[in-house]
Amino acid sequence: MMDNRTDLRNLDQKGLIRFVESLGQPAFRGKQMMPWIYRPGVSRIEEMTDLAKAFREVLGQHAYISRFTDPIIDQSTDGTVKFGFRLHDGHIIESVLIPEPDRNTLCISSQVGCAMHCSFCLTGTMGIVRNLTAAEIVNQVCAARDHLLAQPAETLIGPRAVTNLVYMGMGEPLNNLENVLTSLSILTEQKGLDLTGRRITVSTCGIVPKMHELGRRSTANLAISLHAVDDETRNRLMPVNKVYPLDELFEACRTYPMPKRRRIMFEYLMLDGVNDSAAEARELARRLRKIPCKINLLPYNNCPDLPFHSSPMERILAFQKILMDAHYSVFIRSSRGADILAACGQLAAHGNV
Repeated sequence: MMDNRTDLRNLDQKGLIRFVESLGQPAFRGKQMMPWIYRPGVSRIEEMTDLAKAFREVLGQHAYISRFTDPIIDQSTDGTVKFGFRLHDGHIIESVLIPEPDRNTLCISSQVGCAMHCSFCLTGTMGIVRNLTAAEIVNQVCAARDHLLAQPAETLIGPRAVTNLVYMGMGEPLNNLENVLTSLSILTEQKGLDLTGRRITVSTCGIVPKMHELGRRSTANLAISLHAVDDETRNRLMPVNKVYPLDELFEACRTYPMPKRRRIMFEYLMLDGVNDSAAEARELARRLRKIPCKINLLPYNNCPDLPFHSSPMERILAFQKILMDAHYSVFIRSSRGADILAACGQLAAHGNV
């Protein structure tokens, strides 16, 4: 049943202040509330014990704190954890926790489904259902944090906290920009979840008009899902390229507002016989000139019913060498969670469950 009260996790610090003022309360009440809303174990307004009892009663009539409960959890043999979260309308979204000894990276979703229809991506076969609210984005982080806190210390691969975030799950983040920006404000707020923008990356397939707005209004890193170096190939792989072709995308990257010493991450799927030739590596090196960047080469994770296969490792290494010889920083991402369909491009929760 839908709760018509205001979900406090949909509001960043400024939004909380406006909300309490609408209830006839002073602004400082909004600042008092933020730490409580994101404190582990707190799920009810009456638990905010440094707020006056009378105010808590009023607040309870107009607001609540949402949270995800009873997630569907799959764990990979490599330690990767995939969460399935049921939303209030019955739809399911997925998030992936990737633990390493020095960090825990959480890959989060921004939409139910995706409208981009990239031909190599299982999520794209769902189509778009709806945008996630800011609370539904932030609650993925809170749920993963709570999961880590509940685990015995000796079973953990990484620290007992989510340290890094990537908006690379289900959906195109820039097609839900306002809610993504609100979630970023909450996530980086010291009294909220207190993450640094340097440890958060927002990935886009190239919604050019919204890229600069992201850069102006957040401190998150930018990643571009590129996957081809010519318009003909990218049109086949990513229909968005027909609207925002490569010349426009690269120009937007050259002028993207970034803090000093930051770089754009270009993600490049290695698809056997599609985009992995030496000539394409040289063309990628040429096209990325004058863009502060690094390159992530992604061996393709096979998806059911999709007609693509990963390039052999020797070809990936040759592709990497050409780019490194052109003085780019180039990484080969190791696949995690493929055995539970938790790897890049494999997230797809079909229908209502």
